Amino acid sequence: MTFRFRRYTALVQTRARLNWRRPRIRVHHSKPKVGIRANKPDEMWHIDMTLIRLLDGTKACLHAVIDNYSRRILGWRIHDFFDPGNTIAVLRDAVHGREKQDDCPTVMTDSGVGNVNRSVDALIDSGFIKRVIAQTELNFSNSIIEAWWRALKHQWLFLNSLDSVAKVERLVKFCVEEHNVHLPHTAFSDRSPDQMYFGRGNEIPEELKKRRQQAQRERLERNRTLHCRIYEEGIEAA
Repeated sequence: MTFRFRRYTALVQTRARLNWRRPRIRVHHSKPKVGIRANKPDEMWHIDMTLIRLLDGTKACLHAVIDNYSRRILGWRIHDFFDPGNTIAVLRDAVHGREKQDDCPTVMTDSGVGNVNRSVDALIDSGFIKRVIAQTELNFSNSIIEAWWRALKHQWLFLNSLDSVAKVERLVKFCVEEHNVHLPHTAFSDRSPDQMYFGRGNEIPEELKKRRQQAQRERLERNRTLHCRIYEEGIEAA
């Protein structure tokens, strides 16, 4: 019996004799929570505003609308100061660019002055959209656009020198184009948000599955044809 094992056994016996317990309950991290999910494009939108700090200390205000079902950015605007009018402008861009004009999407917003004002109320009264206040009427309802803010900033914008609003606008335009058209999404079996929004690319998951199987077969055949030089030299020496 090793010294470490004897020490551990003595500690266990002491705990049992003195009725010692752990000073606190072990804390486990909570599982990620899944928010609301739409069943088709233009059924549910999310709108939000974020601030981007420039090198000179000023800030740029970025508004955007994202589709819940496809994660497609439907509209965005950037300005060098906070303007509640950007919210209505972004919503109008999203409304006019809908795939089906007869749909009336539900827009998730926070309770900020940019999303709850007369202009937005007038657009709602016209019947183009419906509004639900996020984090108040529904839990975890605006997490999709907040996740896109995080990806936009930390995976792209913060890697560049943000010295002007015009440069930030060019960077955001490039990122939106790549996000919508080119970048595959794991939640959609490697289809892009545009393909999900417009109902294209249904053959991509099966095609990628066949390519993975073919790559596995080729890798297995290639590994079988390889020879170990040390092993061969050992055989010859024997």
